[in-house]
Amino acid sequence: MPAQESWLDTIAAARDDIGRHSTADRVAHLLREQITDGRLVPGQRLPEEDLGRAAKVSRNTVREAFRLLINERLLVHEFNRGVFVRRVTAEGLADLYRVRRILECEGVRCAPSAPREALVRVEAAVADGERAAADDVWEQVGTADIRFHQALAALVGSPRVDEMTRHLLAEMRLVFHEMGSPREFHEPYLARNRRLCDLLERGDVEAAEAELRSYLDDAEAQLTKAYREQE
Repeated sequence: MPAQESWLDTIAAARDDIGRHSTADRVAHLLREQITDGRLVPGQRLPEEDLGRAAKVSRNTVREAFRLLINERLLVHEFNRGVFVRRVTAEGLADLYRVRRILECEGVRCAPSAPREALVRVEAAVADGERAAADDVWEQVGTADIRFHQALAALVGSPRVDEMTRHLLAEMRLVFHEMGSPREFHEPYLARNRRLCDLLERGDVEAAEAELRSYLDDAEAQLTKAYREQE
């Protein structure tokens, strides 16, 4: 199935829920999820009429949803061409990691006081990634990795942090597309995700934070190298 049909079908399947929320916010949420799940990729054009038809919303609602995601740096409007999924720049990549260190490391520090279900969510994301790798579905490994890092930040227990992290990690999923092979990029981090999870389970917060900082440093360096090679 073509990528455009896939993401539009997902929007159409969720449209019955749209009326229960602020409509433009809900459409923006659905599009953000398509980005986070890897179905929408950098440079992809979003056809306004097709999206409105899939979601059964007006053109004005679609445009307002686009405006919200442009403000989140997930989409970009090009004059006389339309709205496209944004490509994160090298400078944007560095800033993403700067903010991620603040949010995710604070999550690790808050782990001892976090509710049990929050730690269960961390472990569940790790297990999802391991299962997807075993099934050789590497795009789903990328999605599980995003969910893992969302779960780390969620240990803070703050709805504001959760919202910021959702937006940041949707941008991160756009960055993942810059890597040629999802398996080559994600496979080494599966074991590191498991190690972080195990450290949190043991309550070794100091070691977990050191591991996370090293992890983020390595990932940023790897992605920065890929950006430089493309340029």
